[in-house]
Amino acid sequence: MKPPFNLDVYLVTDAPERCRYGLLETVRRAVEGGGVSMVQYRSGHTNRADLLAEAIPLHQYLRGVGIPLIINNDILLALELNAEGVHIGQRDTPVADARRYLGPDKILGLTVANEAEMAAVDASLVDYVGCGPVFPTISKDDAPPALGIARWNAMAASCPVPICAIGGLDAARAKELRAGGHCDGIAVVSAICAAENPAAAARELSARP
Repeated sequence: MKPPFNLDVYLVTDAPERCRYGLLETVRRAVEGGGVSMVQYRSGHTNRADLLAEAIPLHQYLRGVGIPLIINNDILLALELNAEGVHIGQRDTPVADARRYLGPDKILGLTVANEAEMAAVDASLVDYVGCGPVFPTISKDDAPPALGIARWNAMAASCPVPICAIGGLDAARAKELRAGGHCDGIAVVSAICAAENPAAAARELSARP
């Protein structure tokens, strides 16, 4: 059975050295502040032992507090951890293959950056969409051009599954997006990972307009 999930404040982890209190402690502070609803583990490690050393305690903690862990792109790691799901980009594993490997009981998210990609979203395979970047972002070197709020809202209105915004977001921009009526959640990296107070940052991101 697929686990329930909530995109409200979707924390995407940065490299540990860019997390103000280290990876696990930064996530813990953000979660215990009451704002974070889902976490995606995104790592630049290529060494399997390093990946597991980070991901295993992260998943153990999140499972203990009832928050789903989504693994960025690495389906094998997700299955090894028995994580709740996987997030893929347009240039990663094809959606149909990812769903086949994962089976029906895992969450599958997909990145969408333009109207053509949105039109191709298959709601029978994909559980949610991460759409952006809304604004220019420093968290991803190869990010496509920023959409802006008006274009993002127009794309989100046609999305057949729950959708979260990502890219250059802070609390004020999050409120503006939520006010458009099509935003199911806000995905952030540095807005929480680099924050002096991750708990307060997460709560501010969850605030309604």
